[in-house]
Amino acid sequence: MKPLLICDCDEVLVHMVRHFRDWLDEAHDMEFALDRHDFFGSLSRRGGGPAPTHDEAWELLHGFFPGQMERQTLVPHAAEALAALAKQADIVILTNLVEECRQPRIEQLARFGITHRVQCNSGPKGVPVARLVAEHGHPVTVFVDDLAQHHASVAEHAPQVHRLHMVSEPEMAPHVPPAPAAHARIDDWRRAETWIAARFAEGRAAPG
Repeated sequence: MKPLLICDCDEVLVHMVRHFRDWLDEAHDMEFALDRHDFFGSLSRRGGGPAPTHDEAWELLHGFFPGQMERQTLVPHAAEALAALAKQADIVILTNLVEECRQPRIEQLARFGITHRVQCNSGPKGVPVARLVAEHGHPVTVFVDDLAQHHASVAEHAPQVHRLHMVSEPEMAPHVPPAPAAHARIDDWRRAETWIAARFAEGRAAPG
């Protein structure tokens, strides 16, 4: 039995916000600031119009997924790191998308040579991570995500999981503080691969 890597997708494996920004500019005459890491607070209309409501913002996001997913590009070194880690671990991509986007996400990742199990989720990731850990059965799991709230959720529901905070968008990363509930913050896949492999080699669960 191999250890388990549970990995987020957007802003971890593939770039999203830079392409979402371009699409909002082209299709909706809106701006999306990358220096906030706050989805709802980052949206604004050109010309001083009222900011989109939460419902309007969700509609915009649903307009990007899956229709604009072909815009997304691979994070440097992500595919190579996963290929190397797959030699010693099982990998699940846990992505916060509606289930209708699961097949488009599988196909998108496959175009980049990433062919691991994809599981969609809505809301905090702690419970689904705990379920995956229980299903898998190996004592060592590493979780990678760009959002601090997911690390806090995993810390609550699966505290034995090693948690790595990664923000792969270079325009955004300097403005995002390290997630308090993560064990480490690494924004580059070459160094992240080394850190993850070390957790697998140690063979121990994270301290609770």
